[in-house]
Amino acid sequence: MTSALYIASIPVFKQMLGGLHEVLSKAEAHAADKKIDPNALLQARLFPDMFPLLRQVQVATDFAKSVSARLAGVEVPKLDDSEQSFADLQARIATVLAFIDGLDAALFDAAATREIVSQAGTPKEKRFTGQSYLFNYGLPHFFFHVTTAYAILRHNGVEVGKTDYIGTY
Repeated sequence: MTSALYIASIPVFKQMLGGLHEVLSKAEAHAADKKIDPNALLQARLFPDMFPLLRQVQVATDFAKSVSARLAGVEVPKLDDSEQSFADLQARIATVLAFIDGLDAALFDAAATREIVSQAGTPKEKRFTGQSYLFNYGLPHFFFHVTTAYAILRHNGVEVGKTDYIGTY
């Protein structure tokens, strides 16, 4: 039987990253159609103290790959965070999708009780069980950044809706 944490993580990450891919495609087309510098959208923010779109996508993909890797008990792949364009962000999403798609479901069999230690950008480490890490930390952060990326684009006039956000399931 497939692990519940595999079922609750990998298909969800794949679906939402697929939606993010589509939203970014529409944003790139919108910029071209309206003759908007793509960088205006890539650097757009909802508020000055929030990350811009480009960074929101990087962080969302970071959560998808790192949560998946830690639950599977494998090394978290490193990405450069050097993206500068919609094409770069699409390539990053494709890289993360390929990584998580390649994780065997059997690697998640002990994930619920596996100890996960995270530092989350601060010097103070946090300890979780795999179950708590996924449901109380990983998924909420992932959804925050995917939702914020969508909201930035919607706020900037890109014609996207709920079905674009949700993706294919």
